[in-house]
Amino acid sequence: MSRSRTRRLPLGTVFIATALIAGVGGIVYSRVTAAPEPAAAAASRPADVAALVGTPDPKAQALIPANYAFVTPGTLTVATHPGQLPLADYGADNEQIIGVEPDIAKLIADGLGLKLVLVPVAWADWPLGLESGKYDAVLSNVTVTEERKKKFDFSSYRFDLLGIYTRTDGPIRKIETPADVAGLKVVLGASTNQDQILRQWDRQNIAAGLKPVEYQYFDDAVVGRLAVITGRADVSFEPNATGAYSARDGKVRRVGLFPGGWPNAAAISVTTRKGSGLAEPITQALNTQIASGTYAQALKRWNVGEEAVARSETNPPGLSAL
Repeated sequence: MSRSRTRRLPLGTVFIATALIAGVGGIVYSRVTAAPEPAAAAASRPADVAALVGTPDPKAQALIPANYAFVTPGTLTVATHPGQLPLADYGADNEQIIGVEPDIAKLIADGLGLKLVLVPVAWADWPLGLESGKYDAVLSNVTVTEERKKKFDFSSYRFDLLGIYTRTDGPIRKIETPADVAGLKVVLGASTNQDQILRQWDRQNIAAGLKPVEYQYFDDAVVGRLAVITGRADVSFEPNATGAYSARDGKVRRVGLFPGGWPNAAAISVTTRKGSGLAEPITQALNTQIASGTYAQALKRWNVGEEAVARSETNPPGLSAL
């Protein structure tokens, strides 16, 4: 990929987009001054971790199409978004990409008998980059949808769970229904499943005469989390993996848990080009790692064991448009 790797934005004054919907009109950009990063936080870069070693899988290797041209021969080139642990982020040296996504990618590459190269990408860039052949696969918390299945193939490796988190000393106790988010300031990622789900809830609430949600989008997850901790936002709506990982310091707590395809279950999957022939060998390699225990080892060390699948599937049922 030609673009430089993703860097953290400096903490301080940032811009957020607050979506005013249901006739209020368009996207309005409002300026929020985030609290400065504490010195301790600046020094607490995640430690680099030893790479896991996957179980070689001759059957998976034999399934690779003879005419498939890897981006680099003998190498599995995988795109991921280093934005937040436990999914993926830069380690202490600001070079190594660590997290459950890189770990799963390494296990797959080992199973296929290939060297792994990780390519850092922005979330919005992965579809075009994959279609144009800049990388062989994507592991970036991608949920299977029926729309995406028109262009891509998938190999499932985690259940998609979404969590709603608030500051530990905040007044919100639980969020169980769409009505519970009415009038709240919500931090979330743009063009994500949780964004679509929240908009569906918001439309429902507004139709019932309830207050609209105030949407807050941040390019930097750390800034979004600070907004919740300092009370500038009420809650974050995010992959449960990232929320649970950040909650370990006791500053935020979970008040809601929902399937990624609310109200339906959803699968997080390795994404490959449609018809490339890589999905089946990757699925096979994943199932070998599940059977050998290396898969469980990867999920356990990033505290995402509750998202484990019993078996990987090629092109599982996808979510319909919300």
